[in-house]
Amino acid sequence: MYAPYFGLSHEPFSIAPDPRYLFMSERHREALAHLLYGLGGGGGFVLLTGEIGTGKTTVCRCFLEQIPETCNVAYIFNPKLTVIELLQSICEEFHVPVPRREGGQPTVKDYLDPLNAFLLQAHAQGRNSVLIIDEAQNLSEDVLEQLRLLTNLETSERKLLQIVLIGQPELRTMLARPGLEQLAQRVIARYHLDALSPGETVHYVRHRLEVAGLTRALPFEPRAMAKVHKLSGGVPRRINLLCDRALLGAYAGSEPVVTPAIVDLAAKEVFPAAGRAPRDRSLHQGWVLAAGLAVGAAFAVAAIRLLAPVPAPATAVVATGPAARAPAAVASGSGASISAAAPPGASASSAAVAPGTVAAVAGPAAVSTPAAMLLHDEKQAWRELARAWQADPGDGDPCAALARQSLVCFTRVTPLALVRQLDRPGIVVLDRDRGTPSFAVLTAVGDRTATLSAGGSVQTVTLAALASRWNGEWATLWRLPPGLDGRGMDRNSPELARWVERQLTAAGLADAGSPLRTRLRSFQLAQGLPADGVLGPMTLMQLNRSAKVDEPRLRPLP
Repeated sequence: MYAPYFGLSHEPFSIAPDPRYLFMSERHREALAHLLYGLGGGGGFVLLTGEIGTGKTTVCRCFLEQIPETCNVAYIFNPKLTVIELLQSICEEFHVPVPRREGGQPTVKDYLDPLNAFLLQAHAQGRNSVLIIDEAQNLSEDVLEQLRLLTNLETSERKLLQIVLIGQPELRTMLARPGLEQLAQRVIARYHLDALSPGETVHYVRHRLEVAGLTRALPFEPRAMAKVHKLSGGVPRRINLLCDRALLGAYAGSEPVVTPAIVDLAAKEVFPAAGRAPRDRSLHQGWVLAAGLAVGAAFAVAAIRLLAPVPAPATAVVATGPAARAPAAVASGSGASISAAAPPGASASSAAVAPGTVAAVAGPAAVSTPAAMLLHDEKQAWRELARAWQADPGDGDPCAALARQSLVCFTRVTPLALVRQLDRPGIVVLDRDRGTPSFAVLTAVGDRTATLSAGGSVQTVTLAALASRWNGEWATLWRLPPGLDGRGMDRNSPELARWVERQLTAAGLADAGSPLRTRLRSFQLAQGLPADGVLGPMTLMQLNRSAKVDEPRLRPLP
């Protein structure tokens, strides 16, 4: 309902799993690394715990994506089972046929014998077997003991079954009981998934909004985001519920951004305190009624509102150039001057509002700034970008000159969310649809603003103003790794394979017996890239970024 109002193509905070919204924080990546380590640990138990909604299922989904094809996988998501029911479920998941017993109930031995034979056969074929049990805090003590006995199935070389237990924090308490000490001693890797930090909460919210189509500033005031983290505890599922209701409240009240007061009201709706009297449903009904009544009229208002940039806190939006009320002037030479558009509610005299203007943000005491330039020569933009790489673009075709220095020009339509993820300066192409494109180097991105460099001038603009002139066309440079050259992508080069192994190890994905393509797909999933297992330019860029290779990066902005 509120998505078009905030310039979104769809609602961003559904709690249903959607791979497009996958967000892997550093702690999620650490949890995944522990599971992968356990996978190559030769048997025993691997333990992953976390509060409800912290992302255990997300990590498990990435883990399943990365398990090599040489593994047999059994997944049990309803562990409230008896010992017999558990063994039956394991055999069904592994597709192990169990002979029917004549004239009586099946026994544990009836299931263990064919299961053991299946595991031995899989081992002889070079295949591993993994049993994953979700919501493992619901396992009874006798079932846990039977699971321990299953890890006794082994050869002289290794155990035949790897068991992964995923559950809430009480699972750790269960395994600390004296009666389960032998099982606890067989845990070869364990990780507790904590909630997101305040900074990660902001990144998480921004990531989901940008995947949903946001191209302007974050529609949450900074103090509202701090409230979101505090009231949600940094738990992703709670963040989704709270932000969804807060955006609905802002839409119903025709507010351009979510304020702390709106977050407080939303929290009363979605997080009723224990023991509180039944909530006053009039608040929710009022929001929904206001939203419903506003569908016709508010969309028209929103269409106007969304054309205007959201003013950044504690800054003044000022015009640039010699005359604040004049339309944007066209300068001679390499570019055109950039003027600022007035924010919503500003007086007509505060800034010029002219077609094609970009909102420039200056300090509170600023009166005017020197005219900022945009480049009309794409080659000049590449030359400016090359300087960030301390490379020589030459006097002719800069991309040809850079290729001789193992730097490759890369251009594609890229959403802002992915530009942030790639975290490297790049060229933005402005006004392409107007037939007279201009160019600038994007050097910094914040929650509300971005910094552009062109023709020796630097200018900070609102994200809304940038979006009004940028269709997503973005270009950057990436460095060829060993084993590749400018003539082609020889992905079978042994030297390249060794380089990729080193980068994956530096990124926390050490070899766990998985094929390189499988590990690449897992890395791509964690980085928000298309998970095709192909070593393409964006994957190479992210391998270097994750391995902390010294390359030009975007500067952070508030």
